[in-house]
Amino acid sequence: MVHKRFTVAEVELSYTPNFKVSSRPKINSSFDAYEIFIQQWHSGRIQLLEEFKILLMSRRNRVLGIVNISKGGISGTIADPKVIFVAALKSCASALILCHYVEHMFM
Repeated sequence: MVHKRFTVAEVELSYTPNFKVSSRPKINSSFDAYEIFIQQWHSGRIQLLEEFKILLMSRRNRVLGIVNISKGGISGTIADPKVIFVAALKSCASALILCHYVEHMFM
């Protein structure tokens, strides 16, 4: 019996932060998360634009980073779970907060 040899891709997960743990903000409430998220949105950009971001956190609720998952139009945006989980795994996140933001400004 002849055994077939298969070629498979090697997967490498890495995360290299460029700041000290002590300088990371800590999330103690939903308002803390809101303040961090709102700093990441550019209110002067196009209006009626939907965005989906995630906030990655350590076991002690220290912010590891924010990831822009997707941007959409006026009717929706796609948040692919595979992209979300890859970001969480790469950063060794123990917790995450999902945020879907729609800027509706009518004149």
